[in-house]
Amino acid sequence: MTDKPILYHMPQTRGGTTHWMNEELGDVCDVKLINLRKGEGRTPQFLKINPMGKLPALQHKGVTVTEAAAICAYLADAFPAKELAPATTDARRGAYYRWMFFAPSCIEPMMLDRLGKVTRENATSAGHGDYERVMASIDQALSSGPWILGDKFSAADVVMGSTLFFATMFGAIPKEGRVKDYVERVSARPAHQAMVRKNADQAKAMGL
Repeated sequence: MTDKPILYHMPQTRGGTTHWMNEELGDVCDVKLINLRKGEGRTPQFLKINPMGKLPALQHKGVTVTEAAAICAYLADAFPAKELAPATTDARRGAYYRWMFFAPSCIEPMMLDRLGKVTRENATSAGHGDYERVMASIDQALSSGPWILGDKFSAADVVMGSTLFFATMFGAIPKEGRVKDYVERVSARPAHQAMVRKNADQAKAMGL
């Protein structure tokens, strides 16, 4: 068994978030491409890794992790020398967890509601609230400085940055104000740009 994490990935999926995380860490993962369009996510072998049949997924030292934010959190702790997560004794650990998991728990479902023109009689009962509340929370998250934890870039920025990058791309969130500035900062990071280039090459190789 290798100590190198295996990252199961496909371009044009949420795997882009974990692919970016891998680049921020210095390309520590063995990236294995899975073509969902060809049914490779529904094979018995892959369903043992993730019964959801979706990407991304990670295997490392006998541990399997799914869900992009969880994979980013896991990798940050697995490679502490890269300093992409505050120590468990650091007071910033709470904000780190808070905003990392706010992105998939609240921003993504709000995006789907907005793009699908779904109107909820009681948005808070769905757990993710409504557009106004989510946007107010995003504004608070981005108010501390250039990054979620102020001056220190972390895995929380990978998750939040990736989510806002796609939210603004698809028009679910306006690209303006603090959101615009933040998305431009994350897009300018060398690791993000490397991920975009590699994703493009992988997509071409896969015929996507």
